[in-house]
Amino acid sequence: MIETPIPLRRFLHPRFWLLWLGLGVLRIIILLPQKQRMAVGALLGKLGYKVAGKRTFIAQRNIELCFPELSPAEQRALTHKHFESLGKMVVEMAMSWWLSDADIKKLFVFQGKEHVDEALLRDKGILMLCGHFSGVELGGRFIVDIMPPMAAMYRPNDNPLINAFMWRSRAKSIPELITKNGVRQLLRALKNKKPVWYAPDQAYTGKNSVVADFCGIPAMCTPATSQLLKTSGATLLPFLPSRLPDDSGYKVTFLPIVDTLPTDDIVVDTTIVNSIIEKHIRDYPEQYYWVHRRFKGRPAPLTDAYARE
Repeated sequence: MIETPIPLRRFLHPRFWLLWLGLGVLRIIILLPQKQRMAVGALLGKLGYKVAGKRTFIAQRNIELCFPELSPAEQRALTHKHFESLGKMVVEMAMSWWLSDADIKKLFVFQGKEHVDEALLRDKGILMLCGHFSGVELGGRFIVDIMPPMAAMYRPNDNPLINAFMWRSRAKSIPELITKNGVRQLLRALKNKKPVWYAPDQAYTGKNSVVADFCGIPAMCTPATSQLLKTSGATLLPFLPSRLPDDSGYKVTFLPIVDTLPTDDIVVDTTIVNSIIEKHIRDYPEQYYWVHRRFKGRPAPLTDAYARE
């Protein structure tokens, strides 16, 4: 279904007061210069590493699985860097809520305009393949002047107040926000020749799920990318944001159009989609969302990736 905004006055109950206080602190943090914002975010992430409990374990386990070439010490160091990045992502989320379009544009480097132009010339829907990376919320704000009016499928946040802020932020750049069960609306948007922002990189255990490699590890995946392309005839255009190494800003990269999909094999298609996201993960390993149980729900004889010995 297409979501509608909830008035913020509904969240004045005392149970939201502590969260409002945290939001107020974030509002102050984003007044700092960019590198100082990120420094504060890194401190938040270091604190998060100490208190996240289960999520710390999940991130460490994912990194162990996906980077077996690293030593245990290097894997732990990457987990620490990831939590610093998570803290920065919290600040970036607030930046996407409250910064002006002009301020956001100053922070971005743009690569791949020729691929966007080529996709637009085809006069079809554009399935913008993305993943859960740093800068993704800000990237959506940045590309508002690059793409025609877009649609996006997303999972609403479990916290209703956070979800209300996220909805308002995304609605600044995305006129049509579609919740995760709105496949018909998503298809309609593609058939109406709209660009659709789509991130199929998290674990999917529904009845149509498939097992495909993700970073070299068998994972439960959605085959929907292939199915959407086949049904709609849309163009597949990878869209990958990243934080610059010196924390001075961000980069939005559009990769070349993927004309090899769809094929007649959805597992092959899903593996190719995963490989596109994996390449970006290898380039920016700490900036991926490792606290998600990416390898959950796998069928026998695959083992539980998160079982504690």
